[in-house]
Formats: sequence, C-alpha cells, structure tokens
Amino acid sequence: MNKEKEVKAYLNGELSPKEKMKYEIAEELGILDKVLEKGWKSLSAKETGRIGGLMTRKNKKN
Repeated sequence: MNKEKEVKAYLNGELSPKEKMKYEIAEELGILDKVLEKGWKSLSAKETGRIGGLMTRKNKKN
C-alpha cells in the first residue's frame, strides 16, 4: 500500500489490527506526525526497531 492510501485508511479507521497497532505505537512514541508526513521510510533504524519490539511485546501479552 502506498503512503497516501495507507494514511487515508488510517484516518478512516480501515486498517488491519496489526497496522492499527503500528500506528498506535508510533503515536505513543511521539513519531506519528513524522510517519503521516513523510512515511515509514523516514524513520531511523532505532525508531523502527522500537516499534517492532513493542508490537512483539503486545502480541505476546494477547
């Protein structure tokens, strides 16, 4: 999915649960604005790894 379609789907609440979780974690980390403006590719490896780690932790709890 390209950036514009994904952002539109996020704003309309049409994402899969995993994608929704990814956006929620980005919001918790304070980088959601950066993602919405420039896309996921604009994140550093550290930021991406943090999101992945938190997603894994949340998935193990469920």
